[in-house]
Amino acid sequence: MAIGNTANVYVVENKVFKVFHDSLSDTESAHEAYKQKYAFSCGLSVPEIVDVTRIDGKQVIIMEHIKGRTVGDILTENMDKAEYYMNISVDIQMNIHKIKADTIEPMSEKLNRQIASAPHLDVERKSALIKKLDSMTFEERLCHGDFHLFNLIMSDHEVAIIDWVDSSRGDIRADVYRTYLLYSQVSPELAEMYMRLYCEKSGLPRAEIDQWAPMIAAARLSEGVSSEDPKRLLDIVQQL
Repeated sequence: MAIGNTANVYVVENKVFKVFHDSLSDTESAHEAYKQKYAFSCGLSVPEIVDVTRIDGKQVIIMEHIKGRTVGDILTENMDKAEYYMNISVDIQMNIHKIKADTIEPMSEKLNRQIASAPHLDVERKSALIKKLDSMTFEERLCHGDFHLFNLIMSDHEVAIIDWVDSSRGDIRADVYRTYLLYSQVSPELAEMYMRLYCEKSGLPRAEIDQWAPMIAAARLSEGVSSEDPKRLLDIVQQL
């Protein structure tokens, strides 16, 4: 089905096998499966985990196969309906954000770790970012951490949310900015549409969401994504 930075994904006998690369830690599959199980237990439309195992020495998550296409692929072929599909995605993300999370990883710990390991930032800048992060107050809610149209699979009956490895409990405004940042990398127009719709539907002021921009951009630097421009992220970090 797919080849990714952390795993290859196969469909076998109507189940999805996510086979992790050898370079990852031995706890990677269990860590990801736990988060996906948590989201499933919250009543969200998430593929059910069947097993976490090893095959030929490799970590594998076996899960339910959701038959359908990503909303991102569908939108790419129907750009005249961009706002329709973006509306669907915003409604789904807002439903995630309604959930008061408790037992999964705190967002603050995750961001703190990412900022500390981010390249291109000196010690003084990292310290200022972490100080800003520690000053933020919010009610902990479930955040997907990598929410975008290509992590939504539309089937005949509903839309399923996949790829929960970056999920955490934290500030929904940070999660919204993360999605905006991902969209803005490929389409500023779609990014602005997304932000406008989320703010209109949720009542959140754009200024409150933008407060998270430097921290989320710095955390993105730590991911080392080949398609991402570090200078773009550094320019956002400089807003602090």
